[in-house]
Amino acid sequence: MAVIRPFKRLKPRVDVADKVAILPVDSMEKQKIKEMINSNENCFLKITNPELYRDIKLDEPGKRILNKCSQESLNKMIDNGILVKDETPMLFVYKQIIGERELIGIVGCTSVDDYVNNYIKKHEFTRSEKERDIGFHIDYCNANTGTIFLIYRWQEEIENIINECTKKAPEYNFTTEDDVIHLVWAISDENKINQLCKAFEKIDNFYIADGHHRTAAAARVCMNKRKENPNYTGEEEFNYFLSVLFPDKDLSIIDYNRVVKDLNNLSKEEFLAKISENFKVEKYEQDKPFKPDYSHTIGMFLDGQWYKLTASDCTYDENHPVDCLDVVVLQKFLLDPILGIKDPRTDERIDFVAGVLGLKELERRVNSDMTVAFSIYPCSVKELMDVADIGEVMPPKSTWFEPKLRSGLFIHSFE
Repeated sequence: MAVIRPFKRLKPRVDVADKVAILPVDSMEKQKIKEMINSNENCFLKITNPELYRDIKLDEPGKRILNKCSQESLNKMIDNGILVKDETPMLFVYKQIIGERELIGIVGCTSVDDYVNNYIKKHEFTRSEKERDIGFHIDYCNANTGTIFLIYRWQEEIENIINECTKKAPEYNFTTEDDVIHLVWAISDENKINQLCKAFEKIDNFYIADGHHRTAAAARVCMNKRKENPNYTGEEEFNYFLSVLFPDKDLSIIDYNRVVKDLNNLSKEEFLAKISENFKVEKYEQDKPFKPDYSHTIGMFLDGQWYKLTASDCTYDENHPVDCLDVVVLQKFLLDPILGIKDPRTDERIDFVAGVLGLKELERRVNSDMTVAFSIYPCSVKELMDVADIGEVMPPKSTWFEPKLRSGLFIHSFE
């Protein structure tokens, strides 16, 4: 059983919410980031990414300086009344509308102990250095400034409560520059809060969709604070982290594609010959990129030509939650043995491109700074949960969820 609980939100003033809330930097084009920095004095990037405003080396002393800058920017936005704190603990309904699609979830705090005890399940490895850096940020700000994206198995009871809570006018209702509509309802009624908390108690597990490093960092900070406060009760805010929980039935995963710097000293002919040992290689003759529309087919762009790669039966196991995934097939039978990319988390020869940017972005990268690109059929939410349920992990950069959660709309202060 995993639990949620209400919290006193630190929030942007309604009239500036659309200016404060921002996408993660890896979801934005560089030009858009520059425009925001130059034109938006209330941009939350000052807190999440102060390195964009300061010319500071990102060595160990520099990272501490940057976290100090985050702390100062957060305090300044509070002092200037840009950010204000709720007087009572609440839960929240957060809806995003993009085109005809709606994504609606519950914002609350979830438990570090549930994460440690594997009631909140992960599907990725994390890097200690990144955990530590995010932990410094949390410590300096004394708050969770970023939100963890969690999945739960849909329950009709929870949906019915959400529908009741959204009958009134929302607290926030604004459209961002990417044409996503954001609506937020605060749930202040104690009966409704209790109903939701009890409904979530009936769910065995939550699953991390996005935010593995932020979750691990929050756990690190919590354990350190417990050591500093040996008489802690478990009710202190540092024992919980900020989450948005979405039902599995409303979610879909977008492809997360790969580009590679070189062919590992192979000629084009040698490279294609090696691939043919485990894939059927066909030129894709249509005048557009090849986007796989079913599993075990992979697109490849090389030397101005798109190819369709069909994986041989021996390369995957449909009965294993991990070994059936196309990202695993690509890694085990092409990226590792042929291109020499043993660890895609650390190898500087590989980069990852979110499918939301389109397959033309793969062509652009190959024509500029890379040599070969691969388009991949995305895994399903069920497959992600199946992997987490058996205690295994997926390859890095396997999943991309849209629309992305904005930072700055909800902040969980430890004070």
